[in-house]
Amino acid sequence: MPEAGLKELLEAGVHFGHQTRRWNPNMRRYIFGELDGIHIIDLVQTEALLENARRFAGELASGGGTVLFVGTKKQARGPVQEWAERCKMPYVNQRWLGGLLTNFNTISARISRLHELTGWQEDGKLALLPTKERMGMEAELAKLEYNLGGVRDMDRLPDAVFVTDLKTEEIAVREAARLRIPIIGLVDTNCDPTPIDYVIPGNDDAIRSCRLVIGTIGGAIEKGAGAWRVQEERRLAEEMERRKKEEEERKKREEEEKARVEAEEAAKKAAEEEAAKKAAEAPPAQAQVPQGQTPQAAGPVAGEGGSAGGQATSSTPPSPAPPAAGAPEEKAPADVEKAQATEEAQTQPPAEPAATEKAPAAKEEGAK
Repeated sequence: MPEAGLKELLEAGVHFGHQTRRWNPNMRRYIFGELDGIHIIDLVQTEALLENARRFAGELASGGGTVLFVGTKKQARGPVQEWAERCKMPYVNQRWLGGLLTNFNTISARISRLHELTGWQEDGKLALLPTKERMGMEAELAKLEYNLGGVRDMDRLPDAVFVTDLKTEEIAVREAARLRIPIIGLVDTNCDPTPIDYVIPGNDDAIRSCRLVIGTIGGAIEKGAGAWRVQEERRLAEEMERRKKEEEERKKREEEEKARVEAEEAAKKAAEEEAAKKAAEAPPAQAQVPQGQTPQAAGPVAGEGGSAGGQATSSTPPSPAPPAAGAPEEKAPADVEKAQATEEAQTQPPAEPAATEKAPAAKEEGAK
C-alpha cells in the first residue's frame, strides 16, 4: 500500500474530530481548529507522526518482532483481521480478554487447549465421543475460537501493540503500558495520548479513516516481516547446508578411520600368519644334554669290529643291549650267589638234636 499523504488523509476524513464539548485537553497540540462545533485535526502533524509510526513498525517487523493488532470496534474489525492475517501477526478483533498480556501464562494454557480441541476436530475424535460430551467440547471450542482465534499463534508477548481506539481498548492500553510494551495508537480528540508511544492523531470512528491508517501500518509491517522471513529462510537453508556438509565430512572421516583400522588389522594378521609360517618351516631344536653328562658319540661302539684300532672312541661304557624277545633275562652276579645260597640251605638236612643238647653240658663242665 502506498504511503498516506495529505491528499489521502483528507479524502479519508482523518481530520474530523469529536465535538468541541467532548474533547481531551491533552489533545490540544494536535488540533488545528474547529468547524461547526467539531474539532479539526492538524493533518500535517498526522502525516509526520504516521510516517514515524510506520517506520518504527517496519523496522520492528524486519527484525523479527511481533505486532499485536487490536481493534474491537465495528469500524476496525474487518481491516484489523485482514491486515493481521496478511502480515501473519496476532490480532484481537472481537473481545479483549482481561489479562491477555499481564496474565499470559494462563492465556497460554487456554491457547494450548484451543489447539488440542482443534486437532481433535480435524482428526475426527470429537465425532466419536458421546453426544453430551461432544456438544460440550464443541461449545468450548467455539468460545475459545471467538476469544482467542486471532492469537492462537502468539507463543510469547508481542513486541508492540497497535490500537485503533483508546476508549474502547482501555484495558489493552493499560496492560501494554504496565508491561512497557510500545503502543502505536490512532488517537481521536476525545482520548488521552499520554500512555501512547507513537501517537497518530486522527478520526477513529470513520471506516475509511481506520482502513487507511491500519493499511499504512499493516503495509509497513508486511514488507518488513516479508523481508525478515526471506532472510530467515535463507539463513535456515544455509544452516541446513552447513549441517549437511558437516555430516558428510563426519561420515567421510569415519569411513577413512574405519578403512585405516581395517588395514592395520589386516597387516597385523598377515604378519602373524607369516611368523607362524616361518616357525613351522624352521628345523626342530636339538634336545638339551643335562649338566655333568657327556653326549654319546654318534656311530658304532668301539670294539665290536667297527673301529680300526680296536679302541673305543668314548670313555663311557656301552649300555647293555636289551634281551631278545623270548630269551631268559640274565641276572646280576649278586643275585645268582644269593639264589645258590638259598638253594643250599633248603637242601641241607637239619642238625641232630643230641648235638644241640651236648653243648650246654660241655659249658657246665668247663665252668667247674
